Amino acid sequence: MTDRPILDALAEVIEARKRAPASQPSYVANLLKGGIEKIGQKIIEEAAEVVEAGAEPGEEGERHLTREVADLVFHTFVLLGWREVPWSAVEAELARRFGTSGLVEKASRGEAGTT
Repeated sequence: MTDRPILDALAEVIEARKRAPASQPSYVANLLKGGIEKIGQKIIEEAAEVVEAGAEPGEEGERHLTREVADLVFHTFVLLGWREVPWSAVEAELARRFGTSGLVEKASRGEAGTT
């Protein structure tokens, strides 16, 4: 474990794997090499697992949901790293939206619906 915020540490590891020579294989390096197709498949898979785990009852369901959300966040971080988008940009976007109705925010982007 690290004394730094875990998301900062995760972003650093992803960046290091991105720069690592091909002779040092890793799961992250393999995802990055596969680009949007490979990373996107994992995000879609993990998102579906989050929804499934969300329907599971009890403490075990909560633990399963926690693990699946961690997987989704991890793979989302890999995509951000692949695109070289810092987490701070996501935080800034969330801050921009904070206190604004979701319906109003979506309308400002020209999107319909409530999701």
